[in-house]
Amino acid sequence: MSKKDYYELLGISRSATIEEIKKAYRKLALKFHPDKNKGDAGAEEKFKEATEAYEILRDEKKRKMYDQFGHAGVSGSAGYNEGFGRGAYTDFSDIFQGSTFEDLFENIFSGLGGGFSGARSSSGQRGGARRGSDLRYNLEVSLEDVYHGKEIKIQIPRDEHCDKCHGSGSADGKVDVCSTCGGTGQIRKSSGFFSIASTCNACGGGGSIIKNQCPACFGSGLVAKKRTINIRIPNGIETGTRLKVSGEGEAGPKGGPAGDLYVVIQVKRHAKFEREGSDLLTKYEIPVTMAILGGEAEIETISGNSVKLKIPAGTQPSTIFRVRGKGLPYMGGHDRYGDFMVEAVVKIPKNINAKGKQLVKELEDEIMGSTGFFGRFK
Repeated sequence: MSKKDYYELLGISRSATIEEIKKAYRKLALKFHPDKNKGDAGAEEKFKEATEAYEILRDEKKRKMYDQFGHAGVSGSAGYNEGFGRGAYTDFSDIFQGSTFEDLFENIFSGLGGGFSGARSSSGQRGGARRGSDLRYNLEVSLEDVYHGKEIKIQIPRDEHCDKCHGSGSADGKVDVCSTCGGTGQIRKSSGFFSIASTCNACGGGGSIIKNQCPACFGSGLVAKKRTINIRIPNGIETGTRLKVSGEGEAGPKGGPAGDLYVVIQVKRHAKFEREGSDLLTKYEIPVTMAILGGEAEIETISGNSVKLKIPAGTQPSTIFRVRGKGLPYMGGHDRYGDFMVEAVVKIPKNINAKGKQLVKELEDEIMGSTGFFGRFK
């Protein structure tokens, strides 16, 4: 009996691209795969024919020989039972590219039975005790807290081990190994070149079955509680810093260890001081007479104490004075501090009487000239 044309077998034109060849073979392979059609000799034969056609046409040299001489040109490679399909199997990851897991496994595993839904089980989930989840707590602190450091009490809601059953979930302390998965928490299904593990439906992935559930936690081994924890805020801390408190996260199911608590710091904006790393900047108003004649200003710092600042004569608006070591502490900096910077804001009076205006005019004429400093404020 003469062999069928490879292009007709795959349902493609003789000018088909390699992607069109793969797509056509993928469709037939899913339809006629032996694992899906157990006992159907006709489907198995069609799968072999499609695989043979694909293995010839996907190879550029073999395809060229086939196009020129027909089956005779590739007779040395022909015969599924003599090795055909091996290359196709190793190339399946490429052939099935673009198909969803749901499409692929629904087709191939539909004849195997079971409850596969297409979702992947999380890695590392095996039977027995598992570590609890980590928790995050966002904590707002003041700039004064950053300077001094502080111990703060926070209250977190979390799952803890049930006191009644000690986290086992069993009222009588008895926990049986799941007979469906053998305690692994997973069901593995294999078919030919495919193997997939899914969460055991009988035990929900826990690997054990509790027949007499604890009435306090309904068999989960966990109960919701609120816990108060002391958090030490180190001085110099910055926004975004995460403080890890080991073992203060959610309790693990089946008596498993607790996760960790991460306290994420947010430093509140201050009404008077602007932060730049460990440096602080503030604005300070000085009267125009001090700007001209000079003087001394007393300015409060973040520590609550004051520093005396010498204002030289002729100070210009927006002049910045730097006071070394009066800023914020460096986090973990061993008594190292940033600087305190003061921006001079020259206060110009809005309303002055006639006598005041005359005095200003006389001052302008005397020391500045008509185009001087005060001329800009006429």
